[in-house]
Amino acid sequence: MTQLLRLGIVAIAGITALGGLGCSQKSETTTYPAPGKSSGAKLKIVFIPKSTGNAYFDEVTTGFKVEADKIGADFSTTAPATADATSQISYIKEQVQKGVDVIAITPNSPDALNATLDEAKAKGVLIITVDADLTGNEGHRTACVLPTDFSQVGTGLLDTLASELKDGGEIAILSATRDASNQNAWIEGMKKALSEPAYAKLKLVDIVYGDDQAEKSATEAQGLFAKHPNLRGIISPTSVGLPATAQALELAGNYPGGPHAPGGGIVLTGLSTPKQMTKFVHDGVLAKFQLWNPRVMGVLACMLADGLKSGKIKPDEGVEVNVPGPGLRKFGPNGVITAGPIVTFDKSNIGQYHF
Repeated sequence: MTQLLRLGIVAIAGITALGGLGCSQKSETTTYPAPGKSSGAKLKIVFIPKSTGNAYFDEVTTGFKVEADKIGADFSTTAPATADATSQISYIKEQVQKGVDVIAITPNSPDALNATLDEAKAKGVLIITVDADLTGNEGHRTACVLPTDFSQVGTGLLDTLASELKDGGEIAILSATRDASNQNAWIEGMKKALSEPAYAKLKLVDIVYGDDQAEKSATEAQGLFAKHPNLRGIISPTSVGLPATAQALELAGNYPGGPHAPGGGIVLTGLSTPKQMTKFVHDGVLAKFQLWNPRVMGVLACMLADGLKSGKIKPDEGVEVNVPGPGLRKFGPNGVITAGPIVTFDKSNIGQYHF
């Protein structure tokens, strides 16, 4: 879990229909400065994703670059090689020393970065979390841009899997890191939903972690195949884990319709980018998966960096921000704002997306 797809911010149909996480109380409306008109002095913005080499975060970065060019901001990005809980600390400190005005970060842990972020805030640096939040520690940042309403992600993936597993069966989850707050929120949502009658035929037998590394994710997937011979489904809510698991399924031939698919094969779904999954969808390794538009998060986060830093935008609950392109967005509790809805990709529409 971009578009402006093709940068028209139209890529995901109905993107302006999502009201975010706000409530129904009376709202204020803030009109963001028009493209090309910065609200103040040239900003220095840096984006620190979880790790390098992740196509998903490359799309978020592209969104930042597009908007930074429009508002005349100085944008850069840097990241650790691995998504360990504390791996971003030195990068935060380095950027503070360089004098950046805004740090946008996808935290690898909801609590390991708090002291370092507080040091940055004390020096006047604005902190915005992107794609994942400091769950339970929101006071260590100013605002958060999430890709979609996270409360819907877990059940959305379960619905996708259940639609293909009419007879139910054993299922497993292949996640990213144990400390990833977004992944953990989705997993908890799945666990809660599995207790409902609608999912009574599905039985969660295992949760494994690929640490957002392709090789480890593939190894963990192979371990699931061996450990659970009656496994019927896998959900991998990670843009690295899903293609790695699909590759492992294809090599093993145990996907539905595959050459080695006793019991009907293993149904796979999860979250990833269309570009990474197109081959697997056309080859029949999986039928459908989901995501949102990661590029929109970069655009929105960059706009907020400018608006929050200048004081033109306040991240108060119920405040609406009318942003050119993405449209109307509303802040929910704890300064959270969402970028767009979930999209389901399959053979019928995957060719329309290029990220």
